[in-house]
Amino acid sequence: MNKWYNTKGPESDIVLSTRVRLSRNLAEFPFPSRLDAEGKNKVNEMVKTAVFEGGNTSLAYMEMKDLSRMQAISLAERHVISPEFTDRKEGAALLISQDESMSIMLCEEDHIKIQAVESGLNLEEAFKRCDEIDSLLDEKLDYAFDERIGYLTSLPTDLGTAMKASVLVHLPALTALGQIPRLAATVSKLGINISGAYGNRIQPAGDIYRVSNCITLGITEETALANLKSIVLQLVAQERTAREKSIKTPSEEDKIFRALGLLQNARLLSTNEFMEMISLVRLGAVNGNPDIPIETINALIVEMQPATISVKYDGIDSITARDAKRAEEVRERLKT
Repeated sequence: MNKWYNTKGPESDIVLSTRVRLSRNLAEFPFPSRLDAEGKNKVNEMVKTAVFEGGNTSLAYMEMKDLSRMQAISLAERHVISPEFTDRKEGAALLISQDESMSIMLCEEDHIKIQAVESGLNLEEAFKRCDEIDSLLDEKLDYAFDERIGYLTSLPTDLGTAMKASVLVHLPALTALGQIPRLAATVSKLGINISGAYGNRIQPAGDIYRVSNCITLGITEETALANLKSIVLQLVAQERTAREKSIKTPSEEDKIFRALGLLQNARLLSTNEFMEMISLVRLGAVNGNPDIPIETINALIVEMQPATISVKYDGIDSITARDAKRAEEVRERLKT
């Protein structure tokens, strides 16, 4: 079965993926930070039972304590779980679909964190899928909810809808023009955050940024999603305009094909070098030059991360061995 990152969706030249998360807590239990392992296991069992009795058999259940450190980090690299959840072991659990587009983190910061991921810009569909699971659980469980301030969460910044939505965007042209800090400052006044998705949050690897909503209180889910979509579409338009001015220049084309040549021939590829080169190749590929499917490039961006490679190849943890395997895979998958 294809994973969500092996496909492409709306606005795929700029947008890699969309994610929506809903945080929920059970009224009869303290927040996970105040809950012992026995209490967490009770929460997990209640949620798991509610999901399966509700007829959702597409999700598999696993406990985080049964995963190695690298396996947990790999899940975070593939956007299945939050980076913070990789450290949760005793009493933490996960429900996950086979294609990794749907997951429920149990006893992370909150008792329940429902997540849906879609390829491309698809906020409405991601929210719809989360809402279906949320409604199923709401019928069988007693959520912690206040009529005045909405869903009660461990973080005050999540009160209200307790919905966080985010979109991964590839912005190499705006990055090259030095426009990201100005844009980030502008949209922050509108309750939207722009941060690096990989590596450094300020100067991210691969020019890939996460655009997300900050406001959850005093606003409906529909309004929050509409606001985020509007900002993302403006960023998409600005990135396309910036690309038109540079993509067809001989110097830019030379950069793209030098990067492709390196990826097709390197015997060692560090994570940072790979992300830098694949960003350039993706920039050219969306215009068919080089002729490489965007799905192939998107999958490489996810699957060539350090822990994911380590897990795939029996837990190799040597940096050199990992860099060699990355180079080998990239050479094979970028053959033209």
